[in-house]
Amino acid sequence: MGLKKPIQKKTNRFKYWIGRLHLWLGLISGLFVFFLGITGCILAFEREIEDAVQSYRFTSEQNKPLLPPTQLKAIADQALPNKKAHSINYQPGRTTQVVYYHDAPAYYYIVFVNQYTGKVLKVKNMDEDFFRIVIMGHYYLWLPPEIGQPILTTATMIFVFLLISGLILWWPKSKAARKQRFSVRLKSKWRRLNYDLHNVLGFYMTFIVIFIALSGMVMGFQWFAKSVYWVSSGGKSMKVFEETFSDTTSTAKLSLNAAAADKLWAKFVKEDPTFTGSYDVHIPENEKLAVEIAKNPDPTTYWKADYRYFDQHTLKEIEVKHMYGKFSNASIADKISRMNYDVHIGSIAGIPGKIMAFIASLIAASMPVTGIIIWLGRKNKKTKSLKSI
Repeated sequence: MGLKKPIQKKTNRFKYWIGRLHLWLGLISGLFVFFLGITGCILAFEREIEDAVQSYRFTSEQNKPLLPPTQLKAIADQALPNKKAHSINYQPGRTTQVVYYHDAPAYYYIVFVNQYTGKVLKVKNMDEDFFRIVIMGHYYLWLPPEIGQPILTTATMIFVFLLISGLILWWPKSKAARKQRFSVRLKSKWRRLNYDLHNVLGFYMTFIVIFIALSGMVMGFQWFAKSVYWVSSGGKSMKVFEETFSDTTSTAKLSLNAAAADKLWAKFVKEDPTFTGSYDVHIPENEKLAVEIAKNPDPTTYWKADYRYFDQHTLKEIEVKHMYGKFSNASIADKISRMNYDVHIGSIAGIPGKIMAFIASLIAASMPVTGIIIWLGRKNKKTKSLKSI
C-alpha cells in the first residue's frame, strides 16, 4: 500500500505540467487555430458551392466531336492575350477549362470554353475569386509564403500537441468519471456546459481533426513530408518532382508541341471512349518540355490520377521516378503522399468525409474560445478566493 502514494503523486505531477503546457501553448496558438478552423469550414464545400452558383462550369454533352487541346488553347489565348496556358481540362458534362498559371510574373486565370463550339463562357481572374482569397489566407495568412506558411504550420504543430495533451488530461481516473466524460450535459449551468463542450467535443473531434492537422503539416513542412514518406516507405527517401524533357536532338520532330498534344489526347480518348473522369493536357511551352496528360478516374479527388509524359517530337512515353507518374507504378508510400490533400479536405471519403471535415474544423475553431472561457473562469475564481482571505 505504501508504494501507491508516490506513484499517484508522480502521475498528478505529470498531468500538472501537461496541463500547464496545454494552457500556455493553447493561448499562444489559439488565434491561429481559430482562424484555420473557420477558413477550413468555408473551404470544405468549395466545389459544391461553386457548382451550385456558377452555371458556366457546365456544358451538356453533345453528339459532336470535341475541339482538340491546341484549338481550345488558341481560342483562350485570344480571350486572354500575353499569358501562357498551363493546362486544358476536359470532363464530360463540364465546360473545358484552359488554366493559365505562372509564378513570375505571378498570375492565375481560368478561361471556360465550350468544348464543342469554341465559345468563351467566362474569363476568370482567380486572384479575385472568393475561395482563392480564403485559400491564400488558410495557407499563408495573406503573407509571402516563406513567412505565412511557417507561422500557420507551426501553429498546426502546436495544435497536434494540444490534441494529444487534451486526451491525457481528459482521460478519466475511474469508471464513475468515465460515465461523465462521453456526454455533454445540455441542462447544466453555462460554465459547466462550456467545460463539457471543450472536453467532450474535443475528445470526439480529435480522431478526425488530427488527420487534418497532420496532413496540413505535410503541406507546410518539407522535413515532415519527407519524414512521413520515409516511415511509410520503410526507410526510402522521397524523390523530388522534376520537369520531364523531350529529346531535342531527335530528327523525327513534329511541328512544335501542337501536333503532339492533339495526337496524344486523341489517342487517349479513342482508347477509352466510355471514360467518365477528367483529362488534363499540358501543352509544352517550348521544344524541350514533354507533353503531360493526367487521366483522373475520380475528379472529386486527386490521388488516383494517372500522370503520363511523352516526348513531343517522337510521341514516345517517358518513364519518371517521382510519385507523380503512372498510378500503377506508385508505391504504398507514394499513394499515401498523393492522398494527403484529399485527406486534408475530407474528399478522400466523399461527401460524408467533407461533412466530417466541416464539423471537425468547426469544433476545432471552438476549442480556443471554450478553452479561454475555462481559463478566465478559473482565474476569476482564484482572484475571488484571494480577496476573501
